[in-house]
Amino acid sequence: MSHNVRRRKVVAVVQARLGSSRLPLKSLLCLRDLPVIDWVTRRLAQSRRLDQVMVAVPDTALDQALLEHLRRRGVPCMAGPEDDVLARFCLAARQAEAELVVRVCADNPLIWGEAVDRLVDFYEATGCDYAYNHIPRNNRWPDGLGAEILSRDLLDGLDARARQASQREHCLNYIWDNPADFRIATFDPEEPWLRRPDLKLDLDRPEDFRRLALLPLTPDMDARAIVDVCGKDQP
Repeated sequence: MSHNVRRRKVVAVVQARLGSSRLPLKSLLCLRDLPVIDWVTRRLAQSRRLDQVMVAVPDTALDQALLEHLRRRGVPCMAGPEDDVLARFCLAARQAEAELVVRVCADNPLIWGEAVDRLVDFYEATGCDYAYNHIPRNNRWPDGLGAEILSRDLLDGLDARARQASQREHCLNYIWDNPADFRIATFDPEEPWLRRPDLKLDLDRPEDFRRLALLPLTPDMDARAIVDVCGKDQP
């Protein structure tokens, strides 16, 4: 009867904002003539397991520019509470009618659709509560190619239980704060060349932007080429 099992709707919710204190206007900064948020959405579009991408931005006057940019691009987007990121994340998942939610940070311009696909496949195969491959924590993935995944039901449960400000601002912190309550899982990349936990590919500070902006990267580059280019830069 397994062939009759209905596939659950998988939605990537991208957290993006312009009000970063460490790197202001981050999502609209241009890498190789393309805004960072466009790198993220364009690269996620290459995923075969995602049914939709939804960008969740803060409902501030500043972030209105980001919303308008996304709307002009035809990218599904919504605005929600600036400081209660968990509430914003839940609203986005609800609006997209997600059943499985892939959390993506907009400071990962080099996110790889295949890494997201492997994450979804791994999550469904293991039956865990939460899985991740976005950071090299108990795995050997580069920092910035992957994502995190959980069910919408669990996400709504976190929203009901998370009380601390840090658990509302960092929307999946409740899981990490209470690891005994959840089946947390991760995995290593299959390919030896991809096992590069030393590589930092995210965009957090001005020096990260400068480094990536000076590299010969393209929005449609595959992971092998990205690791080759960035690996030379970070020996």
